[in-house]
Amino acid sequence: MKHKIGILGFGTVGQGIAEILTEKRATLKQRFGFEFEVTAIAGSRYGTAYNPNGLDLKTLLDDVHKGNQFSKDRVDWDNLKLIRESDTNIWCELTYTNLETGGAAIDHVKTAIKAGKHVVSSNKGPAALYYSELSLLAKKHNVMFLNEGTVVAGTPVLNLANGPLAGCEITKIQGILNGTTNFILTEMEKGVGFKDVLKIAQEKGYAEADPTGDVEGYDARAKVVILANIVLQSPVSINNVSCKGITEISLTDIDVAKKEGKRWKLIGSVEKTNTGITASVAPQKISIDDPLAGISGTKNALTFTTDLLGDVTIVGPGAGKIETGFAILNDLLRLHFEN
Repeated sequence: MKHKIGILGFGTVGQGIAEILTEKRATLKQRFGFEFEVTAIAGSRYGTAYNPNGLDLKTLLDDVHKGNQFSKDRVDWDNLKLIRESDTNIWCELTYTNLETGGAAIDHVKTAIKAGKHVVSSNKGPAALYYSELSLLAKKHNVMFLNEGTVVAGTPVLNLANGPLAGCEITKIQGILNGTTNFILTEMEKGVGFKDVLKIAQEKGYAEADPTGDVEGYDARAKVVILANIVLQSPVSINNVSCKGITEISLTDIDVAKKEGKRWKLIGSVEKTNTGITASVAPQKISIDDPLAGISGTKNALTFTTDLLGDVTIVGPGAGKIETGFAILNDLLRLHFEN
């Protein structure tokens, strides 16, 4: 079967998966029998392109790299019409994340699922706010709603639970879920104050001009909710996750932790208990011999507490064009193998 793929959102992640698919087309066919055409792309800055026989990805990527709008196969369709009427069977929802309402992504996902099309997403909004509703809708329409790219970019934490850790009961997940805050805390250990490190993070592109979502813990909170919903299969509301960021941590706090043989990390945690699910995001002083203490810079890491293997820790990049693009590829291959 040749998959026909649509991409909604052609920013960093959209371009990343397009580049990967362009580069690896022959390898994916040879190794996995994965054949595809990207038939539709919608990017707010570049326009909408559609060709049922497959778009010329190289030309469209060249357009984008030059700062131009798409030069071939342009159509004047809105996203919902594109979803309904285009010849696609998989939609990659990669638009801007809105953690208050879910934004346009909610309509995109619902429309695709109701049209009998699979959805792969790196958008945290739908997964954090409406996962239970959307997963039930997908089951009703016999399609899949996959979200590997929403947590720790391409590091396979969601598919890890359904793959290599299948058969284990996972009772707790905790770890470093935000690379920006981890970079800041790492640099503060070198004696640089919070405000100065934040400025460096912004200059390097690790932090947004408005860093609130990162430094106040909101990004990590959304990921905790997704882990609870998908891995622990325990619905948790984003408003019920206690959340504290790193803005109050001082260089004095950093020095005190060092003297105690500890290190500050922003830790997201979700755990099954006898009374239900507890979930939180907060700075914690952790022992220097804890695997999470050694995670520096922008890297992310998660420790899964299991009944059969004890604690299993996975470390990897938490952001990036190719890294998150790989997460989309991971879910595309899962769809290929399971359908």
